Amino acid sequence: MEKSKQVSITGANGFIGRNIGEFLSKNGFNVVNIVRKKKAIAFGKTIVSKSFSEDRLVSGIKNSLALLHFIGKGSQTVNSDYETVNVDTTKNAIRLCKKASVKKIIYISGLGVNQKSTLGYFISKYKAEQEIIKSGLDYTILRASYIIGKGDPLSKILHAQMKRGTIVIPGSGNYRIQPIFVKDVAKVVMKSITEKKFSNKILDLVGADTVIYNHFIKDFIRGRRIKIRNIDFEHAYHEAMHNSGPFGVDDLSILAGNYASNHKKLKRISGIKFTRYKDVLKSSSFS
Repeated sequence: MEKSKQVSITGANGFIGRNIGEFLSKNGFNVVNIVRKKKAIAFGKTIVSKSFSEDRLVSGIKNSLALLHFIGKGSQTVNSDYETVNVDTTKNAIRLCKKASVKKIIYISGLGVNQKSTLGYFISKYKAEQEIIKSGLDYTILRASYIIGKGDPLSKILHAQMKRGTIVIPGSGNYRIQPIFVKDVAKVVMKSITEKKFSNKILDLVGADTVIYNHFIKDFIRGRRIKIRNIDFEHAYHEAMHNSGPFGVDDLSILAGNYASNHKKLKRISGIKFTRYKDVLKSSSFS
């Protein structure tokens, strides 16, 4: 494979990795998928790896223009914690890049991540970012708001609630989100691979619209006869603590964090015409 046309993706069978890999494959890239569990992927070649530290991976990704590091975890347990998944795998990805002479790494972080973070998820993402920044590799770090598209994590939660007849909103629901279409994310990633203006940049990956969560839910159900019920945030947090609700503890913290950013910077550097979230929700391929 020619270096100019090959990229490697960790987490290629996840929602983000699958959509971006498919997009890149359709746009002339040879894609090497690095996954922890063997699963059919419709594009590229697939390598199974548990930790991304095996020497055998070097030859598999050696000609890659960039490593797209999309492994991440938004909740943790005693058996799978943030430090291991978000930080240690990033260290392994960096070592892999250096061994294979891959000069660029692209990383999906989270909107709201910064050095003052107190949330465990954000702390792990910030530490992963710092590992990348100090690595000496060329990098693009994308701090993402909610990435939406067919099968995205938030929509799966909402569709499951709709099947039961009621969507539950934690607290007031008057917190902001900036949903961005996964196909637009793929376009940003492709430009990050090929265009020097994305070199050594941290960008907020946010959509064109800032929307109150309550309003997003109403747009999501699109006039269907689904009940919407706000529940006390303390009750939602209690459910999250006992793993009995739709959202995890950090999910609730991120929602209540009310994180928003200036979309114009991303639009200016990318030159992309971004899809409005309402158009994504209306598309036949979404629901």
